Amino acid sequence: MFRTWIAAAAFSLAAGLAHAQTEVVVQYPYAELFEGTHKRIIEEFAKVRPDIKVTLRAPYDSYEEGTQKVLREAVTNQMPDVSFQGLNRIRVLVDKNIPAELDGYIAAEKDFDKQGFHQAMFDIGTASGKVYALPFAISLPIVYVNLDLAKKAGADPANLPKTWDGLIDLAKKIKALGPDINGITYAWDITGNWLWQAPVFSRGGTMLNAEENKVAFNGPEGQFAIRTLARLVSEAGMPNLDQPAMRATFAAGKTGIHVTSTSDLNKTTQMIGGKFELKTHTFPDVVSPNGRLPAGGNVVMILAKDKAKRDAAWEVVKFWTGPKGAAIMAETTGYMPPNKVANDVHLKDFYVKNPNNYTAVSQLALLTKWYAFPGDNGLKITDVIKDHLNSIVTGARTKEPEAVLADMTSDVQKLLPKKTVGSVR
Repeated sequence: MFRTWIAAAAFSLAAGLAHAQTEVVVQYPYAELFEGTHKRIIEEFAKVRPDIKVTLRAPYDSYEEGTQKVLREAVTNQMPDVSFQGLNRIRVLVDKNIPAELDGYIAAEKDFDKQGFHQAMFDIGTASGKVYALPFAISLPIVYVNLDLAKKAGADPANLPKTWDGLIDLAKKIKALGPDINGITYAWDITGNWLWQAPVFSRGGTMLNAEENKVAFNGPEGQFAIRTLARLVSEAGMPNLDQPAMRATFAAGKTGIHVTSTSDLNKTTQMIGGKFELKTHTFPDVVSPNGRLPAGGNVVMILAKDKAKRDAAWEVVKFWTGPKGAAIMAETTGYMPPNKVANDVHLKDFYVKNPNNYTAVSQLALLTKWYAFPGDNGLKITDVIKDHLNSIVTGARTKEPEAVLADMTSDVQKLLPKKTVGSVR
């Protein structure tokens, strides 16, 4: 009888604890990059906050899909409590009043800076003067080099090219090594026109003017960027491949140089599996003093409307972007953590042992915001730019990059918000 009572009491206690748990539903993009990362962080989070149960929804396929899904779910009240979104998608969601403001939570934290949080982190997720997101994973564009092929082509591994002229010249030599060898690939189709913005920003350019009513990427910086893309095809013989095919071809040892995001580093290294020596290198031709590179990656937002859910969601956001979560993220991906304690303490030895991961960290001083176009046509503009760049990569308009830029300028200008649009001169 006594044992029965004890068993019943234990069952009742367990049931009470389970009932006391607050469930926080989380959704994130790119399962191939982040699935293992989030599962590991959940395991660590459960050790310190057993009162909060984190449930993962099926991942978004991409940043665009994630944003579109949240916009639809906001209408039907089916959003997750926490959503990871591309850095360049904060604006469109804030404009629709979807994410929760985080300023109150941040202000209530004691010694938040000692946990590695700092103003630059808050700036990334700031819109209209308020913080709506905290950065989780930061990436920058870098160059991946197959040193085996580069050395066969006569390159010095300790002195790899720092300019597009040098890279294209090396790519031509690598391509000449054999009929099944590619000299270079450039992941121009990365979401959000990221590798269109990179060469424009690297020369000190911008997407629009300061008033955001006129296209600005048609100046000298954009002309340099689009001519460079065309040269990769016409001079270096770049094949027309999508991102997964570029990655697979490089990892198979069939491409000498691959320009893409740091986010690919862990996956690519695993795919290479020691077949050749990989070295990462800084993005070429970033001019001083105004050259910058767009920060890629994703931020975490609270979408929950219920106060208890929001409070629990804040604990999730804080842990994921804090020292422990950020360190796990860096160790399992190629991304950089924006958290200072994670970088300076938890990952100090990691970067010594993994110099390829440090390449992007060395470019942090060049970081600028991944630009999001204003207005309801912001996502459509992204697609328009992608279509024009595609016409160069496919070979359809490779010989007329300046004409492509002019057409792209005209098409984007028409899609800017009508109430502020100025004439293109």
